[in-house]
Amino acid sequence: MVESNYEILNLSDDASKKEIQKAYRILVLQHHSDRGGNDEKFKRIKQAYEDLQKGKKYPDTLDEKKSNAKFYSGTSEDEKLRKNLLLSNDVAKEMKTAQEWVAALSRTNTTGMRLFGSNEFGKMEFERKPTKTLSMKGKFWAGNFKYDNSVMMWGSITSPYFSPYEKHKTHIHLTDGNFRMIDSIQNKYDIDGGAKITVDNGDMEVGNVSGKKQRVSDPQGRVGMSIMKEYFTELKALNGKLVAGNVTDTVKLDADTVIALNLVDNIKIKGREILVYGSKVTHNVEFFLKNNGKIRFYDQGSGFDISDDATIQLESDRIIKIRDLKRAKMISYGGKDIRYEDIVNLGTRKKSKNGTPNNFGSFKKIFGR
Repeated sequence: MVESNYEILNLSDDASKKEIQKAYRILVLQHHSDRGGNDEKFKRIKQAYEDLQKGKKYPDTLDEKKSNAKFYSGTSEDEKLRKNLLLSNDVAKEMKTAQEWVAALSRTNTTGMRLFGSNEFGKMEFERKPTKTLSMKGKFWAGNFKYDNSVMMWGSITSPYFSPYEKHKTHIHLTDGNFRMIDSIQNKYDIDGGAKITVDNGDMEVGNVSGKKQRVSDPQGRVGMSIMKEYFTELKALNGKLVAGNVTDTVKLDADTVIALNLVDNIKIKGREILVYGSKVTHNVEFFLKNNGKIRFYDQGSGFDISDDATIQLESDRIIKIRDLKRAKMISYGGKDIRYEDIVNLGTRKKSKNGTPNNFGSFKKIFGR
């Protein structure tokens, strides 16, 4: 078991600042090399004290120590990546500290306000209100954050998609309550960069959502070759309603009810009820309709901008294209409910015309459950 910074200083977890300072002074004198002390022990005591001043309960893991290394020799691109990883690590650690601080307030059912973040990216204001709702003001850049009640977000959310460390990547997880971006469309708050937001038992209301694509060198090392790497932004409200603005460029939405505007470029939407209020749906949009569900397109015209090649996949993994719904006049002015059983009766599609299997994965494969 990892020894906490409190334990290194021979203290209990509820030690006061004065007790921490007193213990530190005593131990530093005991273990200083000038008094015949152990140098490694002295360094651990000093680091534990500095960590506690920052509100950090445990010492860095081996991975964190590597990530915090100060020297790196490489190309300018490598240096840029190195700097970004260091910044991401700093912010992620701050968000972990913020989570611990908020959890302490929750345990005692008290209110409080405090700033967390970095000088480079700016600070975020966290405030736990008497209603138990957590207000988060500022841009969320990196790290994992978990809370047991509702969150009001006053800012955009992104993620360091380039980092190989999951602890750096943004994942906001609410075990209860709703997640809401305040005036998300009017204030132009958005979510991008492969960020993840999960709401276990509640609704989610956000602004525009986008993911990230990046062309990278061929992983097999073939000269002159490259591949397109996808970083999906993922939003989940499995037992509630998810409302979003425009959804573009590599995004997964998964909720009982999904409501969105336009859907453009590599979008995967899963729900029991799916409502599309915009007029734009591109060819590489995939809908995954749950059993006994329904989908509606509130198109105000002919449906011209709803691509014929967008698909609806049923829970049985059967697939139908939007063109078939148009032919059956199931997409009409002002919207019309298209029920799961209507699609079953209309016909299904498992293979293309040339007999090759479709390239869509199953519900479980694509959405991880």
